[in-house]
Amino acid sequence: MRSAGLFPHIPSYLGTYGSLIQQQLTMALLSVLFGLILAMPVALLCVRFPKLYAPMVGLLTVIYSLPSIALFVLLVPSTGLTQTTVIIPLSLYSLAALVPNIVEGVRGIPEDVRLAAVAMGYTGARRLIAVDLPLAVPPIMAGLRVATVGNVSMVSVGTVIGVGAFGALFTAAAQLSRSDLAITGIVVIVALALACDLVLVVTQRLLTPWNKRRSA
Repeated sequence: MRSAGLFPHIPSYLGTYGSLIQQQLTMALLSVLFGLILAMPVALLCVRFPKLYAPMVGLLTVIYSLPSIALFVLLVPSTGLTQTTVIIPLSLYSLAALVPNIVEGVRGIPEDVRLAAVAMGYTGARRLIAVDLPLAVPPIMAGLRVATVGNVSMVSVGTVIGVGAFGALFTAAAQLSRSDLAITGIVVIVALALACDLVLVVTQRLLTPWNKRRSA
């Protein structure tokens, strides 16, 4: 018997659907989080020194074009066959979506808003945290959505080193000639990506109540 409810049985050595979902989301979301932590100072540096922006975008494009398998090969001697080996490349890939969106978001703040903030005593880091970043939330969240949806899918590449979560279903599908496993993997990954995207959309609306009032 190969099916139980909506999903087919998976080989016992792969674990359970619950464990695969947990692995998929852990690697995808941690990579986005670490990517955001790295992207924020890089983007703000580009805002402060505009001449750095074009070379930085070029560098991030090169990094994004690097094959993940090649990065796995470079990392395995240091990080082993672990989730860390998958998370590091995905974190770097996230920068390509996050850095430009953060830069454009902060740059897009109207100058009169900046001047008003300064007049009210908001300068330096205080203005950045209380004024600039909150107003830049929409483009930043757009970058987060792209990075998150992409990483939820790209985690599956980690199956080449044995930590690809739902990517393991694709390998098993080929080895066992079971297309149902591949289809299930695709469906679940798409569902997870859409669920994460929905959470980010709701989060953006909560963080930007002024946009809701403006559209009303």
